[in-house]
Amino acid sequence: MNRLSLKQKIGINILAYLVCFLMFFPIFWLVLTSFKTNTLASALHPVFFFTPTLHSYIDAIVNNNYLHYIGNSLISSVVSTLICLLLGIPAAYSMVFHRTRRTDFTLLWILSTKMLPAVGVLVPIYVVYNRLHLLDNVFGLVFIYAAMNLPIVIWLLYTYFKDLPKEILEAARTDGASMLVEIVRIVIPLTMPGLLSTALLAIVLAWNEAFWAINLTNVHGATLSVFVSGFKSSRGQFWANMAAGSTLAVLPILIAGWFTQRQLVRGLTFGAVK
Repeated sequence: MNRLSLKQKIGINILAYLVCFLMFFPIFWLVLTSFKTNTLASALHPVFFFTPTLHSYIDAIVNNNYLHYIGNSLISSVVSTLICLLLGIPAAYSMVFHRTRRTDFTLLWILSTKMLPAVGVLVPIYVVYNRLHLLDNVFGLVFIYAAMNLPIVIWLLYTYFKDLPKEILEAARTDGASMLVEIVRIVIPLTMPGLLSTALLAIVLAWNEAFWAINLTNVHGATLSVFVSGFKSSRGQFWANMAAGSTLAVLPILIAGWFTQRQLVRGLTFGAVK
């Protein structure tokens, strides 16, 4: 029995390492390719041993204005997330603590907006943005990203707020606390892990979004998604430059995720055990 149990543990460990390898290998190959020349990167047979070069990184940062694109990505992702939280917190609070007969329908309708393909509304949004002079404007992306992530933010905050003991809010109301005081001094502090994990998820979704950035921006409001796609031209695909650009694009999110992983896990498991 012990030998069978040991074999099972070994098998599970091997399977876990295999899954981790399969998930990590694309990132490893991306980083490895970024240190190659374009000739080696586009070679028919994969090259694992070569003399590394920083030429692709220098070209991406100096010659392709990397700082401009990462600045737009920061603005669009962070500001849109703040808008989502500003609208999502009172919306989720209202649906949890002031339920009506149409609350469940409203939640379902909010979620159903994510089922519409983005390409289905591209033309009308493009026309509206053109008339409002929001094309190639980073704040045009802010509005799109906020609308894109708001349903997810509301649903996540709804589940976190649902786990709060209602007796705490009833006691606050007895003491004369207003709705704003309840939200600011009770709901937000008690659900801070969930709020932070929701904010991080919204930032990641906005940071990695490519469809709207490519179709609504060109130069001035372009984000890192446009920056990476710019290495594909009529002259061909510059794989080493693209790999370096992709590495520079995902590196900030990887670093942020690494330092906030504990808070993210706390938020995702918030209210799981009472």
